[in-house]
Amino acid sequence: MRAIQITEFGGPEVLQQVELPDPVPGPGEVLIDVSRAGLNYADTHQAENSYLSSYTVPLVPGGEVVGTTADGRRVVALTPGTGGYAEKAVAPTLTTFDVPEGVDDLTALSLIVQGATAWLLLRKSAHLEAGESVVVHAAAGGVGTIAVQLAKLWGAGRVIATASSDDKRKLALDLGADVAIDSRSTDMTADLIEANGGRRVDIVLDMTGGATTDQSIVALAPFGRLAFYGMASRERPKAIELGNLLSHSTTVAGMWLPHALRVRDAAHGTLAHRAMAELFQLVLEGKVKAIPGGEYGMGEIRQAHEDLRSRRTQGKLLLDPSR
Repeated sequence: MRAIQITEFGGPEVLQQVELPDPVPGPGEVLIDVSRAGLNYADTHQAENSYLSSYTVPLVPGGEVVGTTADGRRVVALTPGTGGYAEKAVAPTLTTFDVPEGVDDLTALSLIVQGATAWLLLRKSAHLEAGESVVVHAAAGGVGTIAVQLAKLWGAGRVIATASSDDKRKLALDLGADVAIDSRSTDMTADLIEANGGRRVDIVLDMTGGATTDQSIVALAPFGRLAFYGMASRERPKAIELGNLLSHSTTVAGMWLPHALRVRDAAHGTLAHRAMAELFQLVLEGKVKAIPGGEYGMGEIRQAHEDLRSRRTQGKLLLDPSR
């Protein structure tokens, strides 16, 4: 089968197109003929070996696929952290979800990582209450586009989006954000408070790190919550200090998606299964939509990673392993 493999860690230059034997599923696993694989910002960390999980080479990157099983089921799945950038992939049955009729490949892949992340950030990490203000950083990205929609749907009083271009800010507004500001602001604290009508904000969803995180924390109202799920700037924030949190009644929550597969849910099996069930239903009801961000062939994978790292993308990016 065709696949993308790395044999050393680094930037986009380490991604190589190769021929590999088909993977063989073990107990509790399923083999999937991949129609599309998802491309995520986290994949750029995986290629560098700078993410929360550590990897060894050689490896096939990619953590999410949609396709067909040997018995004809159409499924979307999380692979065991690797293996997604290929014509065939193996995934645990626990992280494999049947795709309802009426849900296309783009939408299925938009939901399994980005959609579930947005759901968890708002439901479990930030505990959104009706009427609260919500800041969505990187609002034109995969998580951001769905988070804007969910926050509005679930009763946020004001949704404040940040994005780096006019086109991205317009997209966030089209999806329901009340106001969109430039993410390249040199005084994010002041801009967020101004965007909220002169009031400090209640919730911030942040995957940027560095100064953006520091200035967002300062913009929080008492009992405000910042839900942190990534560090795209690759710069560590400095304001997360216990004295600062105590003096302003601030909550900072971290969120890593794999934990949702370990937390049990009485009605759905795991928290991730509950999130996916609700998200599929919202899509079928026309209340949430996926935003296409572009599709790449195997020969374009380096360009895909360069685009991700440069923050030029918006919406959901896909890899077509057939070309």
